[in-house]
Amino acid sequence: MRKLTIARAATVLAGAAVATTLGAGAQAAAATVEFPQVPTLARGGLCWTSVRTWADTGPQYPGRAILNMRAEPVAGVGPGIYPFAPLCEVRTTIAWRNLNTGATGVYENLVVTGIYGSIQYALFQDTGPGRIEVTVTTDNASVPARGTFDVAG
Repeated sequence: MRKLTIARAATVLAGAAVATTLGAGAQAAAATVEFPQVPTLARGGLCWTSVRTWADTGPQYPGRAILNMRAEPVAGVGPGIYPFAPLCEVRTTIAWRNLNTGATGVYENLVVTGIYGSIQYALFQDTGPGRIEVTVTTDNASVPARGTFDVAG
C-alpha cells in the first residue's frame, strides 16, 4: 500500500512539473523591449537621473502594449533637512507611432524619484498591430531616446 501511495505522489508531481513547463512555454510569446535610457536633469534642487522605459507585449492583449517608465536613483542636492537625499521630478513622455497603420499616441507622466529611484509607472496603449516606433523625451535638459517594438494582432 505504501508503494502505491508513493507512486501516486510521484505521478502527481510529474504531472505538475509538465503543467508548469507547458504553462511557461505558453507565455514565451510575450516580449519586453527596453529602450535606451534617457539621462536628464530634474526639478526639486540640482538633480539628475536617468529614466528607463520599455514596452511589454503579449498574445493576451492583441493590438495593445504596456508602456513603462521608471527613474534610476537621483543624484544631486536639494532643499530641506536632507539636502543630499533630494526628491526630484521630471515629466517624461513616450510618443509612439505605428509604422504600419500611421496611428499615433502619447504616454506622459510626472516621474518622481529619490535616492532609491522611482516607482514603476505603466499604462496600456491601443497601438494596433504592427511595428511601433517610440521617442522618449523629458521636459528638462536630456538626451532623448528612440526605439521600436512589434505588437501582434
